[in-house]
Amino acid sequence: MRSSPKWNLRKVDGKLIDQVVQEYKVPEPIARIMASRGIIERSVVRAFFNPQQEQLYDPHLMKGMDMAVSRILDQLQNGHRILIFGDYDVDGTSAAALLTLFLRSVEGDVQYYIPTRETEGYGLSKTGIDYAAGIGATLLITCDCGINAVEQVEYANSKSIDVIVTDHHNPDTQLPAAYSILNPKQKDCSYPFTGLCGCGVAFKLVQAICDTGQFDPDLAWRHVDLVALGSAADLVPVVDENRVLISLGLQQITAGAKPGIAALIQESGFAGREITVGRLVFWIAPKLNAAGRLGDAGRAVKLMITDNPAFAKKMAAELERENKKRQVLTEQMVTEAATIVQQSSNLDSDCAIVLARRGWHAGVIGIVASRIREMFHRPVFIISIDEDGIGHGSGRSIPALDLYTSLQKCSDHLVGFGGHTVAAGLTLQEEQFEAFREQFLLTAAQSLTMADLEPRITVDTPLQLTEITPRIMKFLKTLAPYGPGNMRPKFMAKNIRVNGIPRLVGRDQNVLQLKLMESKSCYSAVGFNMADHYEKLIQNQPINIVFEIGENVWNGVISTQLELLDIHAVE
Repeated sequence: MRSSPKWNLRKVDGKLIDQVVQEYKVPEPIARIMASRGIIERSVVRAFFNPQQEQLYDPHLMKGMDMAVSRILDQLQNGHRILIFGDYDVDGTSAAALLTLFLRSVEGDVQYYIPTRETEGYGLSKTGIDYAAGIGATLLITCDCGINAVEQVEYANSKSIDVIVTDHHNPDTQLPAAYSILNPKQKDCSYPFTGLCGCGVAFKLVQAICDTGQFDPDLAWRHVDLVALGSAADLVPVVDENRVLISLGLQQITAGAKPGIAALIQESGFAGREITVGRLVFWIAPKLNAAGRLGDAGRAVKLMITDNPAFAKKMAAELERENKKRQVLTEQMVTEAATIVQQSSNLDSDCAIVLARRGWHAGVIGIVASRIREMFHRPVFIISIDEDGIGHGSGRSIPALDLYTSLQKCSDHLVGFGGHTVAAGLTLQEEQFEAFREQFLLTAAQSLTMADLEPRITVDTPLQLTEITPRIMKFLKTLAPYGPGNMRPKFMAKNIRVNGIPRLVGRDQNVLQLKLMESKSCYSAVGFNMADHYEKLIQNQPINIVFEIGENVWNGVISTQLELLDIHAVE
């Protein structure tokens, strides 16, 4: 099912590598990594390795910002009610929590609303607008949605509710007639950085309100932990302004600034340990997402805004239970979807996978799409069709295919769509499924080659085990936080020996544990989902490996651990 990936060494200009070696007196592996990421000039080096608040851009550069701030300050001064409407994923709920907490801290009359995934679907909903009207809100601020909500904003306008859109998704050709739109991706926006998540855009709004309204800037910065959480969960690039926000936010999270996030960390077994982007993505975000996947997503906001540790502990435990149910449901759907692919898809010719079925739970289709993409290394859409014949789909792509652009070419068969380059959502009528599937497969075939569908591992630099020094380890710590745009470096080492007998552990006996040696250097190593490599490891023959370098904590002792990505026998 999954073919062995090809190893490609990242191409880097040799002159730049030499320049970094000479300028900073660092070993070549460090220089190669720095050069490939553009960390060369001293001003860039200082900013990259020492993120500070002052490195952020002026929020007033964002198109529509001054109008939005003026309208919100007017609402605050007159004591009129504001409704915060957030999307149901972690980015949307963290943005809603941020705006709710901040506006309440400046005496705003604020309530929040998170739509129900099953009945309202993605984005600004008429049900939410009716709720705003029902509570007497005359201003509605969207979080992580709304950029393409043309009809919904018209509906709000008809009810005398002004809408301020804060979003980061790609805008369509027609924008909604909102009072103001904040989205760095919109046309003619001069904001220097377009990679913010939805919570990041909300944070810039809060910064601008503090500036114009002369509020203490700390009222904004005390919620940068929410920005780090939203950024990690939405997989935005960890570069530029995001690197600052995530770095400072992780410090707040590690310090336990919010009882709700601290309770989730405790529930995940990471109390007292360093919190990384990876741990947020794989351990914390899924629990928050579980609130909306299998129930009321508003609980995620309740958890993030509470200052009651007892309530936070109870809610975190509830979300942990729901996340375990979600995991079981996901495994069932992944198995079913993979079986359908193997039985009915022609992987020799199809450049994409599009599956639909009645009864699939819409709350986990995004996760299933990600897993199927990993299995078959193709763009994937998983579509759940409800009792009314409406299909809700979630897609995940590979780097070679822009998913949002591809959906634009299939829009005649869709009720609606939105998203990014590598992740998107759609809605369609059941009778349009086959037409959409054919069009999407055709679009993918026109954009991709079979070579694009071959899994690859891009190696940052060769690094033998004897070259793993304290200086390398210190460099890797300062290179963090990791994430898209600044991924953990991948290393390649050749002619490595296995020391002793490897073990297979884990519930499914699919995790390798072993020790690897080169000369006198010996390191523990782990390989997840790598049981199929076991036979080559017991042949007492040298191997070549691709790996990342991490840390293992056992009984309070921290040790270096190699995290294997692939293994080849030496030919």
